[in-house]
Amino acid sequence: MQDIVQTRSGAVRGETKGVVTRFLGIPYAAAPVGALRFALPRSPDPWTDVRDALTPGPNAPQKVRAIPGLDVAPLVGTGWQAGDAFLTLNIWKPAGAQTGLPVMVFIHGGGFVLGSKDAAVQDGSAFARDGVLLVSINYRLGVEGFLPVPGIPTNLGLRDQIFALYWVRDNIAAFGGDPGNVTVFGESAGGMSVANLIASPLAKGVFRRAIVESGHGAMTRDIGVAQRLVRKLAGLLKITPDAAGFRSVEPGDMLAAVEKVSLPTTRLDLRDADGREPVFGISRFIPVHGDDVLPVKPLEALNQGAGTEIDLLIGTNAQEMNLYFVPTGVREKIGRLLATYVVHKCQPQARKILRAYGMGASGVKPGHAFTDALHDLVFRWPARRFAEEHRGRTHMYEFEWQSPIFDGLGAAHGMELPFVFDTLASVTGPQGLCGEAPPQELADRVHGVWVDFAKDGRLPWPEFRREDRQVYQLAQGAAVHEPPMAAAPFLP
Repeated sequence: MQDIVQTRSGAVRGETKGVVTRFLGIPYAAAPVGALRFALPRSPDPWTDVRDALTPGPNAPQKVRAIPGLDVAPLVGTGWQAGDAFLTLNIWKPAGAQTGLPVMVFIHGGGFVLGSKDAAVQDGSAFARDGVLLVSINYRLGVEGFLPVPGIPTNLGLRDQIFALYWVRDNIAAFGGDPGNVTVFGESAGGMSVANLIASPLAKGVFRRAIVESGHGAMTRDIGVAQRLVRKLAGLLKITPDAAGFRSVEPGDMLAAVEKVSLPTTRLDLRDADGREPVFGISRFIPVHGDDVLPVKPLEALNQGAGTEIDLLIGTNAQEMNLYFVPTGVREKIGRLLATYVVHKCQPQARKILRAYGMGASGVKPGHAFTDALHDLVFRWPARRFAEEHRGRTHMYEFEWQSPIFDGLGAAHGMELPFVFDTLASVTGPQGLCGEAPPQELADRVHGVWVDFAKDGRLPWPEFRREDRQVYQLAQGAAVHEPPMAAAPFLP
């Protein structure tokens, strides 16, 4: 059965299957091509006929990165689906006429250089089945979205996300959603994005609650530091490091240079004045602070009262960096000198950090100390710091279920997603993230926590406070006191 809804730009036709109606590929902004390629997002041109919203459509230019032995397609999508009009969104809603539905808006991850609203793991059908209207968005990535090129507006990817939230505010009631009850959530780069939106004055008032999965506000750069990347990339492309230079290269023709500049062997110093590189080389392309989107660093904005009105659920996985270091063998093979060198490139006290995680102790492999340190440095402790500084209602979780693949991938980065979306089938199998038999009962519970929070803010554990540090263990189903981590003295 097909359903027609009138948006401010024109009517769209979706499709109902069972208890869920979905609309795919609805434009929330004009195609970012031609004069609009490096421009602020603007509304799409209106249409008069009913527009089919039955296929996902294109996504942002990107190149998918493989992980040996792991099927990454369910997590990040099937790669670049070429096409100009990719600033679009998907909607899943309960079938039938509805009003006042709680709304969730999901921002995908992918290191700000890849990913898609259409990745199988984040299918919104289970949320719609359970009474939530789920929206998932595309946004500009890489050079177009997160490179502060002189003469081009900064943070265009974040501006796209904010523009999509304004679209939701103005149009979602027509689909049965409540624009006054919007929860924005995201994972990895999407979680970092949500943390930045909490801190941004431009996003104030367009959402009520936020969920930050494996993200925080520490991964931003000063514009001047980030412009070192502009110059490096311009050199690789043999163009001038300005708007005219980057406009002269087609988006697809930049992908090889983006991959090259992203290699850990590429000589590029992105450390700040304190000698820290906040991303630890995971991505060169991240948001910048010092503009109208993020006037100050997100933690500083929270300290000044930004986001006080937002109910926040934030958390991490217990072994985030295993995704990068277990399939590749780094955790077992890296030696003491190389581990120290890698951390030193990002942190000024590398030896002290690694000693705090057991480097040099009897029976502790260098790669184990290195990996354990990076779990906390990159994801876990910065998320706790964000929770500490947020002055509104704040709850903290940890996802600790252990995937058995690779003889112990554990609670790695991205592992919570199929449980949150109740999409375990998409990541089950010999090369699936969750292995052969992930527990559906846990997916039922975790998904239920997200649904209840979106509906009315309910959570089954106490708020996170600096003094008692209550963190809810999702697999265990209980809140525990969590002391400060060994990484605490080494990070802002």
